[in-house]
Amino acid sequence: MSQMVGDDAAGERPRYTPLQGQYLAFIYNYSRILKRPPAEADMRRHFGVTAPSVHQMVVTLEKAGLITREPGAPRSIEVLVQPSKLPLLL
Repeated sequence: MSQMVGDDAAGERPRYTPLQGQYLAFIYNYSRILKRPPAEADMRRHFGVTAPSVHQMVVTLEKAGLITREPGAPRSIEVLVQPSKLPLLL
């Protein structure tokens, strides 16, 4: 069983695992600094994982309602979690 973190008071989102939180923090910080969302290849390089692993994480975050994106549109990821609810990027 994976440990979940995040706000759960009154059933509020977000709830995410520590690894999901790192992806969210990366997407948020990358977007803020470079003024555009990261491509999956950017996340693959940062986390040192395979392309299918990054894609699966993106799909999982979207299904959980933590991000939104336009399938097939490059660099369309948007974090739906308030910045104050994100962990520090390690």
